[in-house]
Amino acid sequence: MSKSLFDPIKVGAMDLKNRIVMAPLTRNRAMEDDAPMDMHADYYAQRAGAGLIITEATQISPEGKGYAWTPGIHSEKQVAQWKKVTDAVHAEGGKIVLQLWHVGRISHTSLQEDGKAPVAPSAVQAEGVQTFDGEQMVAVSVPRALETDELPRIVEDFRKATVNAKAAGFDGVEVHGANGYLIDQFLKDGPNKRDDAYGGTFENRARLLGEVLDAVVGAWDSAHVGLRLSPYSGANGATDSDPKALGEFLVDFVSGRGLAYLHMIEGQTGGPRDLPEGVDLKALKDRFDGVWMGNNGYDRDMAVERVAGDLTDLVAFGRPYIANPDLAERLRVGAELNEGDPSTYYGGGREGYTDYPALRDEAA
Repeated sequence: MSKSLFDPIKVGAMDLKNRIVMAPLTRNRAMEDDAPMDMHADYYAQRAGAGLIITEATQISPEGKGYAWTPGIHSEKQVAQWKKVTDAVHAEGGKIVLQLWHVGRISHTSLQEDGKAPVAPSAVQAEGVQTFDGEQMVAVSVPRALETDELPRIVEDFRKATVNAKAAGFDGVEVHGANGYLIDQFLKDGPNKRDDAYGGTFENRARLLGEVLDAVVGAWDSAHVGLRLSPYSGANGATDSDPKALGEFLVDFVSGRGLAYLHMIEGQTGGPRDLPEGVDLKALKDRFDGVWMGNNGYDRDMAVERVAGDLTDLVAFGRPYIANPDLAERLRVGAELNEGDPSTYYGGGREGYTDYPALRDEAA
């Protein structure tokens, strides 16, 4: 029987009402103490028509921060503010998971405690990459290489963040292993020049990812844990000399763990869907033993076709969710989509955040 984008689906411990996912969207609207604002609850609740919401990337520790005004999940206040969000989403019948984030080298000394250098697998700066320091765009700082004996601390931060996410009422967590942030930096041989047990071979470069997954699953369980990967993307300067082989290795590496889903960037993050020669996404999906979430440049037609063709189980929509709080309903009925205002994407207040109209508002 052909599958539909609008069919319910069981994803780990979650029963989703459709296969439409709100992708993580950084909006830079947290408080000075990196806690979500009350308006975050309204923003996410408006989008509860999605089968699943994945929150904006959320730092697991002060060290994991790479951009001004992004939220954390490492303090009591942050947990309390996120609880308002999950309560609001659940009141609207939605499901929501928290994306766990450590940016690694994609940061600036002004964003780090005591002006310290950001951390990374190796002391290799991300060339040509900028971040927002609260006043302007600045080049990311030269990082320092993490010592081998520091890595258990990183793993523990992921574990604690998972415990906090559970306390905040989330339906699960997503480990951010993509887009050139810390885990992805370890996975790829461009930023990872280590010669210890965390560098060199695919197995060594994936060691931190495996330890993080073990810790996060241990803090909750595998049915509440998803993972995001981008082996083919050079986002934030994180490239690999053999992305095809890396992608195949990673799919095999995470299969058998019972994860709720694998969230795959299909091509370049926010860019073309071009893949390295020989990469077959259908073969990769078939190789994975769980739910596959596709992400990158999907529109309604592509989403409908790829779900029906068993090329993906879930479809993550990013930017369309900014201007269309009821995107799932608009997709279902084939309604026209609102256009977003890029000037309000990052930072600011409710304008361009919670004031986009839903279909029922337009009808009224």
